[in-house]
Formats: sequence, C-alpha cells, structure tokens
Amino acid sequence: MAAGQHASSPAPDAEPAADAQPAADAEAAAVTAFWRSLGLPGLIDVHTHFMPANVLSKVWAHLEAAGTAAGRAWPIVYRLPEDERVAVLRSFGVRKFGALLYPHKPGMAAWLNSWAAEFAARTPDAVHTATFFAEPTAAGYVTEAIEAGARLFKAHVQVGGYDPGDRLLDQVWGTLADARLPVVVHCGSGPMPGRYTGPGPFAEVMARHPRLIPVIAHLGLPEYRQFLDLADRYEGVHLDTTMVFTDFMEYRSPFPAALRPRLLAAADRILLGSDYPNLPYRYQHQLDSLARLDLGDDWLRAVCYRNTARLLGEPAT
Repeated sequence: MAAGQHASSPAPDAEPAADAQPAADAEAAAVTAFWRSLGLPGLIDVHTHFMPANVLSKVWAHLEAAGTAAGRAWPIVYRLPEDERVAVLRSFGVRKFGALLYPHKPGMAAWLNSWAAEFAARTPDAVHTATFFAEPTAAGYVTEAIEAGARLFKAHVQVGGYDPGDRLLDQVWGTLADARLPVVVHCGSGPMPGRYTGPGPFAEVMARHPRLIPVIAHLGLPEYRQFLDLADRYEGVHLDTTMVFTDFMEYRSPFPAALRPRLLAAADRILLGSDYPNLPYRYQHQLDSLARLDLGDDWLRAVCYRNTARLLGEPAT
C-alpha cells in the first residue's frame, strides 16, 4: 500500500468485494515470503487484540472517531468475524499471538480474564493473556489468572486512566515480577496523552519493582528516547514495535533517525507487535516498515520471532 493510502472498511453487512480473496491471498503470500527469507519458522506477534464482540466493537468505534477528530482517517481494515480474524493470522504464518484485552473501568477485568481463558482454550496459537485495573480486587484475580494458565498480561494506563504506581497495584506488579511473567504496558502518551501516561509514572513502578518484565507498547511513542533510557536502566524492560515506523505513525509521531542505533543496541529486547486487527493499513506494512529501517536480517530475526519466543518460552526455531 502506498504511503498515505488506507483501505476502507466494509459495512458490517456488506457483501465482500469481488477481489477480496485474491488480495488476501496475495498479502498472505507476501507476509510468508518475508519470514521465509529470514529463515524463520513463522512470526510471533506479541500485540494483537481479541476481545468479547461488544467490547471490540466499542474499541473500533473509538479508534475511528479519534481518527476523524484528529483529521487522519482510521478505518478498521480487518473488520471481520472472530474466526476469520484468527484465520488471517494463521494464513500469514503467525505461530503465536498475544491476544490482548483491557478494561476501561473497575469491575470489568475479572470478566475479561474469564473470556480470555476460554478464548485461549479454543485457540491454541493464542497466548493465554489476562489484564487488570487499579482496584482492591486486582491482586486476587491476577493470582487466579496466573493459576489458570495466563502467560502474558496487558495494562492500558491511557484507556484505564489510572496511575500505574497506585498502591492498589503494588501487589499485582510484585506478583508478576515474582512469577517472571511479561506484561504489555501502554504507558506512552500516544496517540493521545492521559493523566498518567509518559515515562515518569511507570519509571516509579520500575523503581519499586526492578525485576518486573514490562513490554512497553508502541516503543513508548512519542517518548521513544525516554523509554529506551528505561530499558537501559532495567534489564527486564522490553519494547514492542506496534504501529511504530509505519507511514501512518510516522505522520503523527515520527521515530527520530538519530535513535536508530539504539534499536540495534536493544536488539534482544524489541518484539514484533502489530495491533491487529485494529489497523488502518495492511498487516504487511508493519513488516515492510521494519525492513526499511535497514538494521539487518539478524535484527529482524530477533524482533520478529526469537525475542518473543524466548520471553514466552516458545521453541527458538
């Protein structure tokens, strides 16, 4: 897809376009060619979203409205039923994917965790995930989720609107650190700042829980430098590539060229993330955007598979 162009989303009841399947087959072939050229067995995507249908539809509506308000269209390219969304990832050769979900208010996380456990049970290539909110019951249901098999957590500081350093979460962070379980944390100020976003509040969490293994979503955009600094200070800090380097995000929050050498220095702690299916462009574009950084095949192999395999205990090849 050319820079600045975005595929439109069909209406929920629309008939599929006549060329939809050939286009889907072509994209699957291109994505497959990408990882095969690197000698990989496939891809591991740490940052995709699978949620109850009513929750995901609200997320899509929010993203489309936010894009309109910002003057930059955000059509949902992969607006498909759940089974078809899973099938698309499989056609791409995504061997494992973090099926992330998150609450926007108290009293919601435990229900989402139950849904996530059921989804993981019927979707073997989905990493069993869980989430939490800053509320008195969080420590209890996080422990229950771990006992039920959760291997990856998600915290969304921006959407939740809570302070990650809230003392209600101290036991949660401590439990995750002790269990050596990674947690994808959206704490950067992009695409819209929140009261507790930015590097400061989460740096306080790391100071109290230095053994925590956070995966900073979107490479911490737009505070890329500060979150790379955090990774320098704490060996457990990882970062994911979700939406970063794409034409869509370079227009909004460009990654500074001067920081590219630091991506090489952190090569063992950067993970492929996409935000699928909540994308205003094709999945392949994220991969093309990583390749055009010209950081070498070893870097791409580490980012697109090996780092996340290590973190999640998956086979290295």
